[in-house]
Amino acid sequence: MNILVLGGTSFLGRAYVIEALRRGHQVTTFNRGLTGPDQDGVEAVRGDRDSAADLERLIDGRHWDAVVDTSAQQPASVALSARLLRPHTGHYGFVSSVHAFADWPALPVGEDSPTNPCPADTPPGQPMSTALKAGCERALLEQFGAERSVVLNCGLLIGPHENVGRLPWWLERIARGGQVVAPGNPDRTMQLIDARDFAAFGLDLAERGAFGRYVTTAPPGSTTMGEWLGACVAATGSDAELVWIDDEALLAAEVAPWVGLPLWAPEQPDWQGIWQADTTRAQAAGLVCRPITESVRDTWAWIRERGPRTEPYTQGGVPLGIDPAKERELLGL
Repeated sequence: MNILVLGGTSFLGRAYVIEALRRGHQVTTFNRGLTGPDQDGVEAVRGDRDSAADLERLIDGRHWDAVVDTSAQQPASVALSARLLRPHTGHYGFVSSVHAFADWPALPVGEDSPTNPCPADTPPGQPMSTALKAGCERALLEQFGAERSVVLNCGLLIGPHENVGRLPWWLERIARGGQVVAPGNPDRTMQLIDARDFAAFGLDLAERGAFGRYVTTAPPGSTTMGEWLGACVAATGSDAELVWIDDEALLAAEVAPWVGLPLWAPEQPDWQGIWQADTTRAQAAGLVCRPITESVRDTWAWIRERGPRTEPYTQGGVPLGIDPAKERELLGL
């Protein structure tokens, strides 16, 4: 196949490109060249996806069997790219998010769950919000049609080259050893999907010309908080001792869920559905997720190859990780 990847240099887009090349496909990437290098073997086209002129230059004389869109955050971006690419490709795969669902993370979600009320024609330049992915989906369907597009509602991605830093933060903290605050209930189940498995599934769908919506993450109960953090200890080979502290004590200490201790979601009503997304349809369509130990091991190997990070990991501008002084206080040190 001849595949266009909008993005293609950072984490999930990178995983798509590597897997597509491994399968023998021809790959064009379209990006600004700001977040990383393109892979050897691709046709790299520089440009801004929000520029009609840049997109027109991209499509001039080119046609693709499938488009993979991993980079859109604004409905206006999807509307523009889908409208201009429609005559130049047969299939459009859009990576959305479980954030598009109105009830997530309070309730379990599936393909038929209601999505946030964000219009397809939302003006560009909106402040980041969880509703925007739902508007992106509507923009795609309006411009491209349901019969030639697929929407992948992505769960929590991990794996080598993760650019948010949730798993890397834990690996680096555990590698330093000593007592480590482990949040909540070690038996709480989680759903974590390796970006490489997500990309393989997305390409499977593109190769088949599939359409529709797929909630794409690991099956419910595929790992637990204890298994995941235990895998981090094993991978790093450190002398870290996980000290489990319950939700109430962490909240009383004003540790912020999700960011203060990355991926910690207290067992409270607002978070009850966070690890309960229904993946039945994706599994029936061939989604296979590798063991969590493999994702953790490979991410640690990448971190060691990359070297120490000089800047803090952030999500939405908020630094990830607990303050060391607060961690010591919680541990009674």
